[in-house]
Amino acid sequence: MSAHDADVLIVGAGPAGATLSAYLSDLGVSCLSIDKSRFPREKVCGDGLTPRATREIQQLGLAHDSRDGWIRNHGLRLVVGRRSLELPWPELSEYPSYGLVRSRAQFDAALVTHARARGAEIREGVSCVGIVRHPLTGRALGARVRSVDASGRKVGSEETVSARLVIAADGVGSMTAKSFGIHPNPKRPIGVAVRTYFESPRSDDPWLESWLELWDGKPGASQLLPGYGWIFGGGDGTCNVGLGILNSSKQFGSLDYRALLRAWCRAMPAEWQFDEHHQRGKVLGAALPMGFSRKPHYRNSLALLGDAGGLVNPFNGEGIAYAMQSARVAAPIIAEALKAPNVIGLDRAMQAYPQALSQDLGGYYNLGRVFVKLIGNPRVMSLATRAGISVPALMKVIVKLLANLTDSEHGAVEDRVINALSRWTPSA
Repeated sequence: MSAHDADVLIVGAGPAGATLSAYLSDLGVSCLSIDKSRFPREKVCGDGLTPRATREIQQLGLAHDSRDGWIRNHGLRLVVGRRSLELPWPELSEYPSYGLVRSRAQFDAALVTHARARGAEIREGVSCVGIVRHPLTGRALGARVRSVDASGRKVGSEETVSARLVIAADGVGSMTAKSFGIHPNPKRPIGVAVRTYFESPRSDDPWLESWLELWDGKPGASQLLPGYGWIFGGGDGTCNVGLGILNSSKQFGSLDYRALLRAWCRAMPAEWQFDEHHQRGKVLGAALPMGFSRKPHYRNSLALLGDAGGLVNPFNGEGIAYAMQSARVAAPIIAEALKAPNVIGLDRAMQAYPQALSQDLGGYYNLGRVFVKLIGNPRVMSLATRAGISVPALMKVIVKLLANLTDSEHGAVEDRVINALSRWTPSA
C-alpha cells in the first residue's frame, strides 16, 4: 500500500465509519476509510434493528428491500416466565413503524458498498498501527498503517497516512483512541453480549423476542441477572440467539457467559432446535461500551464515533443506531471545520460535534446509568419485569423509553415526559 493523504482519515469501516464516508463524500470532503477486515466479515451482534436504526438507514438512502435479505419486524415480544406480551413499534411521526433484521456480515458489507457507490474511498485489509502526533502539541497528524492478510497477519511495510482530522470508528477496543491516550471510564456502564446462530423453524418470526429473566444458574443460590436474552429470526432458515448482561450485578466478570447461553438454550422447546446439532457457527462474545464510556469525543484533531466513543444505549444495548447517528451528526460539522484557516479555527468548529452528542443523548444516557444501577439489584429486576408484563399500557411506555423512540414535538404525553426527563437530567 502506498501512502495516501486526505483531509479526513477514518479508522474503521463499520456502521460509523462507512456511514461517515458516505456523508462526507456527498459533501465533497477528501476522506479515506481503512479497515483491517475484508467485507463481508463476521461481527458479534444481535442483528436486530429498531425503528431508530431503521430511520438512520432511511436517511442514509440505503435500500433495504426484502428481496435483498432485509427482514422487517413488527415490534417486541417480551417474555417473562410463562407470560409473553407483543408490543408493536410505536406509531411516531419521526420514525418508521417497523424494524429490521440483517446479519452484521451482510449489513456492514451493504454499508461499505453503498458508501463506495457515493464516491467514498474505503480500503480493506489495512490496519491502523498507531496515531501520528505532533511532537509538541500532541495533535493528530495522521496514522501509521500496515496491510493485513486474510488471516489477520500484518504484511508489507509500514506507511504513514497524513490527514487534518483522524476519526476513530474502530469499535469498542479502539486502538486509535487508546494510542491517543483516551481510555474507557470504568465508572460508566458496560455489558457483555454472546450469541450464535441456529437453524430453526422460528426463522420467519416477525417479532424481536426478548426474554427478560436470566438466571445465573448457581445451585441453591440462583439470582436474576440484569440483562435479557434474545431470539431474532433471520428469515434465512436461522435465528440469532444470544444474551446480554450488564456490569451492575455482583456476578459480572465471574460468569461463564457462553455456558450461560448454552444452559438457556437447553431450556427452550426442543422443536425450536436450539441445540448443538442445529448450531451454525461458534458462540462469540463482545463488550458493549455504554453511556459515553470513552470521552472526550473530540480533542486535538481526533474525533470518536460509535462504539469507539462508548455510544451504546445503556437501556437496551443498541449500538448501530447511535454509531450511524454520530456519523450523520459529525459529517456537516467536519465539512465546515475543514474550511478553517488554522488549527484554532478547526478545533473551535469541531467542538460542535461533542456538544451535539451531549445535547441529544447526554441526559438520556445519564438516565440509563441510573437504570443500570437499579436493575443490578435482583429484587428490583424481578419486580420490574413481573409487574411490568402485567400492565401492557405501562410496557408500551417503557419500550419507548428503553428504545429511545419518542416524537420530539407534539408527541403523546409519555413522549413529552420522557423528553423532559432527558432534558432535565445532567448530561453524561
